[in-house]
Amino acid sequence: MLRTGDEPLHARSPLRLRLGLALWGLAWAVAGAVAFASVGRPGWATACAVIAAVAVLDLGCVLRRLRQGPHYQPGRDVPPYEPVGGATDARRAYGGTGRRHRRRAR
Repeated sequence: MLRTGDEPLHARSPLRLRLGLALWGLAWAVAGAVAFASVGRPGWATACAVIAAVAVLDLGCVLRRLRQGPHYQPGRDVPPYEPVGGATDARRAYGGTGRRHRRRAR
């Protein structure tokens, strides 16, 4: 079936799962940085600190998206949007005419 909706533009993201994973990664990265710094491994401690910084940035992005609140998302019972010019324009937009063409052997 040819999809004609706008799924890539309005895809849903599991933000709560991403929030949990970012918190988990932040906890382990901080623990790793402290542990490596205490045993005298500055290179590994720096690597863990960089990972912790990335996790903090991801947390900021996730929290911002969560604060924006839910946006309208059509459910499974809502069909895809009808294309502007009908089914023929939809086939052209997705690069086909609906028929398969064979190349001639020369």
